[in-house]
Amino acid sequence: MPADNVKISKFLSLVLRHKPEEIGITLDEAGWVGVETLLSACARHRFPITRRQLETVVATSDKKRFALSEDGSRIRANQGHSVEVELGYAPAQPPEILYHGTADRFIESIRRQGLIKGKRHHVHLSLTRPTAAAVGTRHGRLVLLEVRSGDMHRAGIVFYKSANDVWLTDAVPAEYLVFP
Repeated sequence: MPADNVKISKFLSLVLRHKPEEIGITLDEAGWVGVETLLSACARHRFPITRRQLETVVATSDKKRFALSEDGSRIRANQGHSVEVELGYAPAQPPEILYHGTADRFIESIRRQGLIKGKRHHVHLSLTRPTAAAVGTRHGRLVLLEVRSGDMHRAGIVFYKSANDVWLTDAVPAEYLVFP
């Protein structure tokens, strides 16, 4: 993604996942906002984005962070919100194993309490090791955890799959983690 697109993507993540009030927009209960409302608010707050730039960022985001409605009139982040939204994902049966990348400084806490969602709505899990590693390396020296998601599901723990293939759950108790 070109540098400008990365900057736009980071800005959209901020306002569509965490701080819509920064530019004076309101997300609906499912996290959607009108594209024209978003573009106007961005321009008013000295971060002008064209519709073409927005569509390019949505289409080329390596992690598929954003979605446009079928008619292209609304946009939302696919997951990762710290603001209250209900994305409407149905419970889904996860694969037997999922992965979570994290920084080594968090391992002792994770050994004690498992993976917790913190300020987000869910714990995010990846289908592949490389995807989890890419996420984990952003936070420090990588530790790759294996999650026994099939066992969790059989124990009654609910999973959701986001529109961009991230697996979500409320928490991962430590007994379902395989540490390196």
